Amino acid sequence: MAGPLAGLRVVDLTQVLAGPYCTMLLADLGADVIKVEGPGGDMARQWGPHPDGAENAAESYGGYFASVNRNKRSVCLNLKDSADRERFYALAEGADVLVENYRAGVMDKLGLSWESLHRRFPKLVYAGIRGFGDPRTGDSPYRDFPAFDIIAQAMGGLMSVTGEDAAHPMKVGPGIGDIFPAVLAAVGILAAVREAENTGAGRFVDVAMYDAVLALSERIVYQHSITGHSPEPQGNSHPILCPYGVVATGTGAVALAAPSDIHWARLATIMGRPELALDARYMTNDARLRNAEDVYSAVGTWAQTLSTDEVIRRLAGLVPCGPVNTAADIARDDHAAMRHMIVEVEHPAGQPIQIAGCPIKLAGNPEPRYHRAPLLGEHTDEVFAELGRRATTLIADVL
Repeated sequence: MAGPLAGLRVVDLTQVLAGPYCTMLLADLGADVIKVEGPGGDMARQWGPHPDGAENAAESYGGYFASVNRNKRSVCLNLKDSADRERFYALAEGADVLVENYRAGVMDKLGLSWESLHRRFPKLVYAGIRGFGDPRTGDSPYRDFPAFDIIAQAMGGLMSVTGEDAAHPMKVGPGIGDIFPAVLAAVGILAAVREAENTGAGRFVDVAMYDAVLALSERIVYQHSITGHSPEPQGNSHPILCPYGVVATGTGAVALAAPSDIHWARLATIMGRPELALDARYMTNDARLRNAEDVYSAVGTWAQTLSTDEVIRRLAGLVPCGPVNTAADIARDDHAAMRHMIVEVEHPAGQPIQIAGCPIKLAGNPEPRYHRAPLLGEHTDEVFAELGRRATTLIADVL
């Protein structure tokens, strides 16, 4: 892979979503990511939807795995086997980064703890993504609890402010309880790699899914601190900004935001209600919040007389707005096409599939080439042959 991280080698011991998404970001940016899987493979290989002919995880995989394991190579090792553990050490010796997302203590039991690997490979950056973090950076009463996205969303506070009301907490549709920790881990890894380049010493990088979702939900912390009350869900409106939400149109719905007084004045004028911008009840954001029901009623009454496209056309460039797109809408949107946010990759079943592209765009850097996710152990021989050639070259250089 070409890219700013070309030459960086990452040993990827992760599975499912949080870890693989993190290493996928590194791979998209040019890192050589070697996914180390046990004989059973990443459990996500079995999860759908499956293209026709892709039901066998050993010979293929479903969409879940395909989406976040692109641009990686797969090596199959049984880390409980002493011979395979030695092969793993050979792999780690040439690596810059190791990423895993087991529960705390699992790698220790395998004899592959951060401390043992750091002694052997001092410059190696070791990253762990866990539900509740690692005691090396701060213990948790939930240390041994397993976690998935929905658990992180619930415990980190996100679900407490998502939904129509407090009686019906709602998770966010995408797996943000996995994906946001993954992004933060990638940031931490790159910071630690930079430090290791300067000092020669790697560092343990720890991201807890709970912590990441709490950080993502930062607004609820200061709201509770200042007001003494825990914020509750309020549908698609905002507790601090107004108007800032979703309104029905004659043909669907649009999201719009006019919390600044300038945007509100523009919106009022476009609606044919310029007097609303001069009315003391609506002139400021705080005033509009106090009279939010009237504000949304006025906006909704106007929007329902128009189609979604017409609302967007009238507001575009003047008031922040956008349609509530479905996946099918996005697939037809010129933005997604022009910015390569839907890309096609090959699939072992034969027919190519579409996955989300890389959102990190670097000026002057070509769009990454997307290689399909690997079959289980597809590159084992290739990777260890490279390691053998590298060892031979190093010996020759010494002699």
